[in-house]
Amino acid sequence: MPARKAVVQASIGLHARPAAAFVRAVSQTGFAVTISRDGRPGVDARSLLEVMTEDFPCGCEVELEVRADAVPAGSSLTDAEDALAELCALLESQAG
Repeated sequence: MPARKAVVQASIGLHARPAAAFVRAVSQTGFAVTISRDGRPGVDARSLLEVMTEDFPCGCEVELEVRADAVPAGSSLTDAEDALAELCALLESQAG
């Protein structure tokens, strides 16, 4: 399934408001997305607790991946790639 890398730009990393905004955006895509860094296993990007616990600080490179076993019916590979592009843009635009 598609994967994409981004650099977290929020000054506090993916904590508090930036994490909540990211998790909300992931949930709205309808895709099961994992987020990981440094070769670690990915966590569910729809879970605020998992995202905040994993610790994604400002400046770290993360990888987002759509889980192949949980693609919504009627969704295409292009839909998944578009969703990842939007999520990466969000991570790279958060300056808060």
